[in-house]
Parts: sequence; structure tokens; C-alpha cells
Amino acid sequence: MSIQFQLTPKQTGGFFSNLKSDLPAAVVVFLVALPLCLGIALASDAPLFAGIIAGIVGGTVVALISGSPLGVSGPAAGLALIVANSIKDLGGNFEAFLVAVVLAGIIQIILGVIKAGVIGYYFPNAVIKGMLAGIGVIIALKQIPHACGWDKDPQGDFEFLQVDGRTTFSEIIAGFEHIKPGAILITLVSLAILILWESKWMKNLSFTKVVKGPLVVVILGILATLWYQSSGIFVMNPEQLVSIEVADSFSGFIGNFTTPDWSFLADKQIYITALVIAVVASLETLLCVEATDKLDPQKRITPTNRELIAQGTGNMLSGLIGGLPITQVIVRSSANIQSGGQSKASAFFHGIMLLLAVAFIPQWINLIPYASLAAILLVVGYKLAKPSLWKEMYNKGMMQLIPFVVTVVGIVLTDLLIGIALGMVVAIAQILWNNYRTPYHFDPDKVEKGKTITINLSEDVSFLNKAGIIHTLELLPDDSTVVFDATKTKTIHQDILDILQNFEIDAKNRGISLTRVGFDKFGTENTLKQFKEVVDS
Repeated sequence: MSIQFQLTPKQTGGFFSNLKSDLPAAVVVFLVALPLCLGIALASDAPLFAGIIAGIVGGTVVALISGSPLGVSGPAAGLALIVANSIKDLGGNFEAFLVAVVLAGIIQIILGVIKAGVIGYYFPNAVIKGMLAGIGVIIALKQIPHACGWDKDPQGDFEFLQVDGRTTFSEIIAGFEHIKPGAILITLVSLAILILWESKWMKNLSFTKVVKGPLVVVILGILATLWYQSSGIFVMNPEQLVSIEVADSFSGFIGNFTTPDWSFLADKQIYITALVIAVVASLETLLCVEATDKLDPQKRITPTNRELIAQGTGNMLSGLIGGLPITQVIVRSSANIQSGGQSKASAFFHGIMLLLAVAFIPQWINLIPYASLAAILLVVGYKLAKPSLWKEMYNKGMMQLIPFVVTVVGIVLTDLLIGIALGMVVAIAQILWNNYRTPYHFDPDKVEKGKTITINLSEDVSFLNKAGIIHTLELLPDDSTVVFDATKTKTIHQDILDILQNFEIDAKNRGISLTRVGFDKFGTENTLKQFKEVVDS
């Protein structure tokens, strides 16, 4: 696999050809990503700046290598608990943990080279859409306390059981019990602006194509904070504002970066941690790639093996300079799409903005109210879980609706990966049930006494059909004539052939006469005849 790490002139022209759309989208993604980077670092029991580093690397390095046009990478909420436990297992030594992050990146690159990215294609659409809707619901629920001015749980904590000891729902109750008038006012005004910006007549105005609603919301939020600080009119406190470290000098800023402690390479726990991070980060990335491609208005397809190589390269660099593990993340990716992003330039510039913001204007960033960001994420969550999606899945029938709903509920009540796993279990159970019911065309209720029973096997009969075949053989009436017709069958598993061979003995005892049609193309007809001769003798 050949991956271009540098942009050729032709690529550069394409890279900058949609700046009119990509730059405004980058601003929105930056505004969403900044508190998430900090919140995920806090939820991971890691240095806050480690989240920023991961966001910068994910936005710049990964974006340049990746083939995903709209995916945005950075620290992932799904890894927060794993990171926290890993750091704890390593005695609280963050520099030792960074060694594992570097090794995880190497493993991901190997996975990409051996083409393991194909795994992402085996997740059903119902589960992927359930993931999108579930994330939309959980984003909206998690933002309600921040909208009320209750910010005890950090942004980026998307698990049901939160780091502050509460659950998603008890946190909402606490938010309503500690409402701050200033936060509520900012949230309501921000939502009104965002809804107005989505209206048809506003979209027809030329300036709205460049100045996006979320940017207006953040600017007004900063102005509200300045007004509060000068007049005290708003009932707000520092906990309701974004908080990043302000370095007193350039050397102080550089001091936020750190390097791995390579002396831990002899510790086997490092390799276990690296493998866990690589597997979980790769799985979460592949799921996000599938979801992002479905949201892409142009329906472009991301090369998944290249994506694993890009993520692995990003994790290697992030670990080398003190950052958290990186994955492609659906919250930032969906915000990018909804804000009109057209190419991976939007992801790249969001990473540049993160770097510039923490390096040169952290004081201004610290004036942004969480309530403003909550309003933006409430809209993002609504768009991911909009009612039309639920209606669409309902109209497709129970086979699509059930795994969809299970995935949504699982994500809301547990976390992302467990929710997806539950959806997959239901989807696989449905496949097994369907294979149990329909590997052939036979209705025992329509059997007429004395007439030949013909069982037409389907095109593909796999080992998953074993239960159904055995059940049918048990239902066959004694002293009947049965024909197994494989004329239309293209593939048949050896396990099924073994079952038919074994049934020869039972059929003789029950007086059943068996005939097989179309089995010769599988090279099994002679074998079955020989087996029957042995039984008869």
C-alpha cells in the first residue's frame, strides 16, 4: 500500500479548493473539539494538555494521511476509561503510558498493512444508524446540565456511569436543581440563533454561507462573559467557562509537551495496554468511518486500511510528544458535516486552530461559556437522532428496527462500544433465526400423505443452517418419499452433507425413501451412494 505523506501540487489545489466551505466548518469543529479534548483528558485522569495534543495531532497529521474526506480525529470518549485504568495499572506514571500509546500506533499501522480495515464492512446498517442515533441522544442528554449552568461532569464524558459518580439522568436532575440564570439565558439565545440560522430564508443570505451560526453563538457567549465580568449582571462563575492553561512564556508552553519513559519497555503491562488501545481504537475508528461515510452528502467511501495507517501514525506521534490515544470520532465528524465541510481541509484547519488557540489566545478561549457550546451540541445531537431517522427504521420493518433500538438504548445506558456490541448480538441472533427458518423451501403443514416431499435447498447453505435442516428432518413423516433438490444451490457446507449422510440411517429405520438431485456438482453424489450402500448392507 502506497500512502502519500506530502501534498503534490495537484493535491494542494484540491486541498484548498473548498476553503469557502471548509474554513467555517473548521471553526465550528474547533469550537466543539476544544472542550471535548479537555473533558476527555479529565475523564481519563490524564494531564489536560494531553487532550489538546491529541486533538492537534489528530487534526493535522492524521487528516493529511487519511483518505477520509470528512472524518475528524482526536481523543475519544470511548477510550477514557481504558486510559484511566491503564495509567492506574502503571502506577500513575503517565510517561510510561505514553510508551504504550506509541506501541499501539505501531500495531495499528501493521493492521492497516495486512488489510484488517475490512472488518468495518461487517457491521449492519441498522447498528451503524443506531450508533449515530444513540450518540445523538447521549450528546443531547449530556448537554442539558451544561445548558443549566451545572458543569460538575466534564465535557467529553459520554458514559452512563460518569466520572463524577452520577449517572446521565441523575446529572440532569442535578442540573435542574442548580440552574444558573445566566447560563439558561445564554443557552436559550444561542438555540434561537442556531435555529434561525437553519431557516430557509437565512440560508439564502450570502453572509450565512461564511459566518456560521455556531461562530455567532460563541462570539455572543464571549461578549456575555465580558459583560458579566464588568457588571456582575449574569449569575455565573468560573466553573461555567472553558478553562485551558495559560502559559506565561513560550518556554512554558513548550513545557506542556512531554516524552515517553522508554525504561518501561521491559514491563509486559506496557504491551498488554498497547494491544488493548490498538484494538479498541481501531474498532472505534472503523465504526466512525462507516457512520461518517453514511452522513457524507456525496457518499464518498473512505479507504479503511489507509485510515488504520493514518491513525497509527497519529498515535505514534501523539505518544511521542505527550498526547492521549487518537481515533476518528463521530461527534466532531458529524459537526464537520453539518457545518458544510467539503474536504479534509476542514479537519486539518481545525487542528491548526487548536494549536494557535492554546499557544496565542488562551485568555480569549477561557471566556467561552459552556452554555454556548452546550447549545451547539444540542443541535448536533438532534440532527444525529432526528425523528425522520426513527421513522425510516420503523418503515423498514422489525428486522431493521430492533437492532437499531437496542443499539441506541445500549449506548445511552452503558457506553458506545457496549451499545454497539448489544446491537450486533441482536443482529446476529436475527441472522441465525432466519437461517434456522429459511435455508430451504419446505412447509410441513402442506404435506399430503402418499405424495413425494420435495425440499428445495437455497443458493447458499452454510453451517448456520444446521439447526434448521435437523429440525426439518425430524418433522418428515415416517414411510414417506423425500427428495432433496440442490439444483439451484451454489454452495453447501460439509456439515450439511454430513447431516444428510447421518440421516440415511435414521431414514431407513423410519421407512423414508431418500433421493438427492443436483448434488453431483459438489462431488458428493458418489460418496453419498457409497454411504447408502454401506448402510443397506
